[in-house]
Amino acid sequence: MKIKLKKLLKTPFVINLALFFAIASVFVTAFDFTKKDYQTANVVNGAYYFGNPDNVGVSLTFNVYQGTEEVYKILQILQDLNATATFFVGGCWADDNGQVLKKILSDGHEIGSHGYYHKDHAKLSLDENLNEIRYADTLITSLTGVKPTLFAPPSGSFSKSTITACEKLGYRVIMWTADTIDWRDQDVNLIKSRAVKGLKAGNIILMHPTKSTTLALGDVINTIYQQGLKTLTVSENLQGL
Repeated sequence: MKIKLKKLLKTPFVINLALFFAIASVFVTAFDFTKKDYQTANVVNGAYYFGNPDNVGVSLTFNVYQGTEEVYKILQILQDLNATATFFVGGCWADDNGQVLKKILSDGHEIGSHGYYHKDHAKLSLDENLNEIRYADTLITSLTGVKPTLFAPPSGSFSKSTITACEKLGYRVIMWTADTIDWRDQDVNLIKSRAVKGLKAGNIILMHPTKSTTLALGDVINTIYQQGLKTLTVSENLQGL
């Protein structure tokens, strides 16, 4: 029996089967399927990349550390097209633009936090994350009377400490489904195509208050409507999750 077993283990079928499982094991180890490129979950590593498709809408988001003049233009376009958005504002910008914050809210939009000094939150300790987010929180709340509950990490950089800090402060960390990269590429058509590529309910579209973005925004919103979708604040988009 032992001799037959040894012969069986040396057959081509068994050898090939063993090689298959060995290669498969290496493949699974090499790729982290929790990364957003390899899965479709709404939440990845504690951050939201996608809303609830059952709400049948998408979120327009604007990360703001400059471009006050463009913010006003964006607000007018949103009003003209009956659209809503979420503005993630940097504290050092908000400190000089209290009236803009009040207009954002009075127009029916949402304000989230983008930190205070546009730091790399992945490199901050837990206490440093807490201080940076809390500082912006205190300022925005004092200027508007409304406490933000959403945090968009600058440059999309965050760590477990960022997630923990946000949980302690009552925030949800927000990333994006579609990045227009408008801060770098000042091309109206490119911004539009990136915003609406793969457009579907639940998408979170990242933009900034640049001149090219302002020019592209109307077409982006109209494309959303043409697809039978509505615009939602991020909080509205996340309802039900």
